[in-house]
Amino acid sequence: MSFDLCQVRVAEKPYYIENIGKHIYSIEELCFYLYRNIYLIDETIVNEVLCDWIRDELGLRRLYSQMYEHLEKKDGIASFITPIFREIGYLPADKLREYQENLSRLDVQPGDTRQKLKGDYLVRCGMYSNAISEYYHVLERQNPGNLGARFYSEIWNNLGCAYARLFQFSDAADCFRKAWKMSGTKEMLRKYVSVLPLFLSDEDYKARVSELNADPVLIGNIQEYNLKAASNAKAREEEMKDKPDPEAALQALKDEYRRGAGV
Repeated sequence: MSFDLCQVRVAEKPYYIENIGKHIYSIEELCFYLYRNIYLIDETIVNEVLCDWIRDELGLRRLYSQMYEHLEKKDGIASFITPIFREIGYLPADKLREYQENLSRLDVQPGDTRQKLKGDYLVRCGMYSNAISEYYHVLERQNPGNLGARFYSEIWNNLGCAYARLFQFSDAADCFRKAWKMSGTKEMLRKYVSVLPLFLSDEDYKARVSELNADPVLIGNIQEYNLKAASNAKAREEEMKDKPDPEAALQALKDEYRRGAGV
């Protein structure tokens, strides 16, 4: 799918997509964004501003009327979005039906679930700071009675992963600890213990681990895993010293270690 050949006029004043910090100049670009980023469709898209932009900048008054009517009636995301695709026949009928069904399923999810999915998608896209913001919005409204402690434990875990990708390991550790306290799983404990050596001295690391009162056998297994991972990374680092771009190679090793540690 491409939006290189525009079927309608290009806007003089673009529509700003807040989620990704991008300006949209045509309906083809808008369709491309909506199709590829279904989890980012929120109030920054479903609003009167987009309706007005489509009318004033693209001259699509009939489409404007359709969208505005659905917006006023609160018919849901799918009803508001799909007329945009139909306007230019951007998708074949079967693909449009599938897309509409996905939108409808997303629309009936609780608000916190939709926002978590949005954060998860932003992490996959490498937009870690934006994802962190989305996760915190959910946590500020935290109500375990609605979605359960496991749901919020997953958010703390994903938040920790986002921080780790930004090399903010202390913040990542705090998140993993909260996820572990909430879930009590060995996996969350492993992630918490595994990230500690990335920012603590040996003495502080031992002190932090001693405070856990966790199964010593499990802690021993985690530490053994970390030692092996660190040893392998060190060996690879030595191998990379003679490579043309040692800094890039070292970064690759760090990324590999974080992947292995699950952060």
